[in-house]
Amino acid sequence: MEGKNNRQITVLIAGRPYPLKIKDSDEPTIRKIVKEINDKINQFQLTYTNKDKQDCLSMAILTYAVDLHKYMQTGQATTPDNEVDQKLSQIDSLLDKLLA
Repeated sequence: MEGKNNRQITVLIAGRPYPLKIKDSDEPTIRKIVKEINDKINQFQLTYTNKDKQDCLSMAILTYAVDLHKYMQTGQATTPDNEVDQKLSQIDSLLDKLLA
C-alpha cells in the first residue's frame, strides 16, 4: 500500500527513461543526482569521443562508486568489506586499461 507522500516519476539517464516510485521529499535529491550523472556522462563523451554511451555511463557510475569508497574510507561511514574494496580496485584497473 502506497502512502500519500509517494509518487511515480520518470527520469532520463543517458537518454533512457527509468520510472521510479519515490517519496515526494526525495524528488529534489533524485533529480539533482540524475543531472550530475548525465553531466558526467556528457563529460566522458566529450573527452573520449571513441567510446559509446554505455561506456560513458559505466565510467560515470564508477566515478560515483570510487567517490563513495573514498568517503567510506575516511571513517565517516561504515568501511566496506575487503571483497567490495578488491572489486572496486579491479574495476578501476580495467577502466585504466580501457582508456589507455
